[in-house]
Amino acid sequence: REAVAAPSLEGFKGSAVDSNPLSLYVMHPFWNTIVKIFPTWLAPNLITFSGFLLLVFNFFLMAYFDPDFYASAPDHQHVPNGVWVVVGLLNFIAYTLDGVDGKQARRTNSSTPLGELFDHGLDSWACVYFVVTVYSTFGRGSTGVSVFVLYLLLWVVLFSFILSHWEKYNTGILFLPWGYDISQVTISIVYIVTAFVGVEAWYAPFLFNFLYRDLFTAMIIACALTVTLPMSLYNFYKAYKNNTLKHHSVYEILLPLVSPVLLFLLCTTWIFMSPTDILEVHPRLFYFMVGTAFANISCQLIVCQMSSTRCQPLNWMLLPIAARDAAPLPADGFPHPGPHPLRGGRGEPAEQALQYTALLAKEAHAGLTRSGGRENQLAVCRSTVNNCCKSL
Repeated sequence: REAVAAPSLEGFKGSAVDSNPLSLYVMHPFWNTIVKIFPTWLAPNLITFSGFLLLVFNFFLMAYFDPDFYASAPDHQHVPNGVWVVVGLLNFIAYTLDGVDGKQARRTNSSTPLGELFDHGLDSWACVYFVVTVYSTFGRGSTGVSVFVLYLLLWVVLFSFILSHWEKYNTGILFLPWGYDISQVTISIVYIVTAFVGVEAWYAPFLFNFLYRDLFTAMIIACALTVTLPMSLYNFYKAYKNNTLKHHSVYEILLPLVSPVLLFLLCTTWIFMSPTDILEVHPRLFYFMVGTAFANISCQLIVCQMSSTRCQPLNWMLLPIAARDAAPLPADGFPHPGPHPLRGGRGEPAEQALQYTALLAKEAHAGLTRSGGRENQLAVCRSTVNNCCKSL
């Protein structure tokens, strides 16, 4: 049998275009100054990973203070002002490190294809972390945004990200989206402002009856529809006119978009078919699942574009989600109680997995907010086991 060669990154040369005025005239000069602070022995990948970990830390920090996205709603205990300052500063530092890592690589002559893959791969996963974290400024409730609207906004961000890599897959050039830099600076400012004015300031109308939450939604959608998408189509059209497209079949051109579109359709189907209303009950875990699956799809596309190999239409991570959607449900929308412990009337197996994960997280959260040392830890463990047994 013929051996199938693994994708090779030999001969790869990165090609990116950044035309955002904010980046060109403000951020790049700032990053050029910051990068001189770092010693030359500091690996660029370590800078990349450090910035990513700061976003992950923000995600879990906000999960601790706002586990159900109700902390910013009226008549709920709000996130302490000092936490907003920390989150705002760490978000901007993470953004800065993401801009500096490439400059450090060129400065130390250590640029590699794997370094670029590592950078963009973490960027694809970071989308879910900073989107879900900023959601806590408004949260849900009477003054906030519903978890389903945030789900759709998350997908606007995810599609904006993968659109730029779809461009590179077809044109060979990575056109950096304008929305990323604008959103990161804006988000950091919003965090800091929230620390001083409080979340109550976002309750008031911004203009007439147009609330700040509506402004938040409109900005994300407008940035995608009026900036990211038109620029992507324009860049694609230029490559077509100049006859520089790497693929000429419509099927091959659209191939990288099959998996992300299927992921969106399958996850949305799960939401509407969920017998336990999974998005309302465990939104944070559901967002995390979507973002993780999307990152895997994005990384496979990035590998294909860097190695000049054909993108596969289907990603294996779609299979368990498709299997869950294909599971038969009774007419009333809820599973009938059965002998199997995971079919005891509280949801399908996939939803049970998310529910038990959330249960463990809530018990750990409760334990951290109480005092008592080792005895308290044992009590939390006993409580967790008892609750899981009751669920079964």
